[in-house]
Amino acid sequence: MSDQREERHQHFETLAIHAGQEPDEATGAVVPPIYQVSTYKQDGVGGLRGGYEYSRSANPTRTALEENLAALDGGRRGLAFASGLAAEDCLLRTLLTPGDHVVIPNDAYGGTFRLISKVVERWGVEWSVADTSDPQAVRAALRPRTKAIWVETPSNPLLGISDISALAAVAQDAGVKLVVDNTFASPYLQQPLALGADVVVYSTTKYMGGHSDVVGGALVVGDDTLGEELAYHQNAMGAVSGPFDAWLVMRGIKTLAVRMDRHSANAERIAELLSSHNKVTQVYYPGLAEHPGHEVATKQMRSYGGMVSFRVAGGEQEAVEVCNRAKLFTLGESLGGVESLIEHPGRMTHASTAGSLLEVPADLVRLSVGIESVDDLLADLAQALG
Repeated sequence: MSDQREERHQHFETLAIHAGQEPDEATGAVVPPIYQVSTYKQDGVGGLRGGYEYSRSANPTRTALEENLAALDGGRRGLAFASGLAAEDCLLRTLLTPGDHVVIPNDAYGGTFRLISKVVERWGVEWSVADTSDPQAVRAALRPRTKAIWVETPSNPLLGISDISALAAVAQDAGVKLVVDNTFASPYLQQPLALGADVVVYSTTKYMGGHSDVVGGALVVGDDTLGEELAYHQNAMGAVSGPFDAWLVMRGIKTLAVRMDRHSANAERIAELLSSHNKVTQVYYPGLAEHPGHEVATKQMRSYGGMVSFRVAGGEQEAVEVCNRAKLFTLGESLGGVESLIEHPGRMTHASTAGSLLEVPADLVRLSVGIESVDDLLADLAQALG
């Protein structure tokens, strides 16, 4: 077990490599073993050895990841799940009961919108949409049975920025939980708990894993009681991270800081190119001075991340053709890997929002900027735009 008192004084890059990952006592291995096991020999009836009985309840590899996640976000407890949506489902069913209400952003990930509007709503939970970049709009959306405010910042796919500290004040005044999906930023670029959030949500598939080879999710909380409640529901529901998946996410986290620096630097260059291109009508990137959330992003983020979205002249069909003409940018869903990806949100990741208040522009293209040579990426975008 890591000494949490020492960890509080360590920098992020050190925690990413060492938190929860002490050398193996039996062999001295510097990388935590993959405990590919379902059950454990008990020390007598009801006598758990090291707290382990069955790997749905706990697994040493997953424990190492969860300790690492908590340390990176400055939280009291981290929980690792089979996917980001599994983490969201556990959180929603822990916080909400039938008749409760949740405020969601007007620019949310399509999977989150589908989960809340098509699954959780059938359970009797109500929801409404607010512009989370405007704290007063969020305050106005609250109801007597509101239990949570759900925020993405930066948001997916329009890179909207919400002021976490300001929304935390709204949530605290109303006695509700503030949930921040921090997937686009990662804990390296942004620390929601330190800004007043109650829960941080991740798809660890993305920047945390970082290599497009694992699916996972996580929750990190700053309150022990809520952590215990979430752990109870996680065990009851069972959508836990497998040991190999947990190991892959830990492997990715070790290089998170250096990768995010490169993702961000490349994205800034690409946003500059797009901003000056005559076939691009709008660029969404919080690093641009003209972005409406630029000042807030500068205040609460280390840098601006690796995601860029833009709209093209010529409408939906031209946006689709730009995606098809890209060569180095791979046409595909997901994000956050070392390789650059391009997609058409309206027909791909956000198709579930069609016809709703969250429908995305038809002429929108989203980029996940990788860590390749930025000159090669710029050349590919230039030829794709024509």
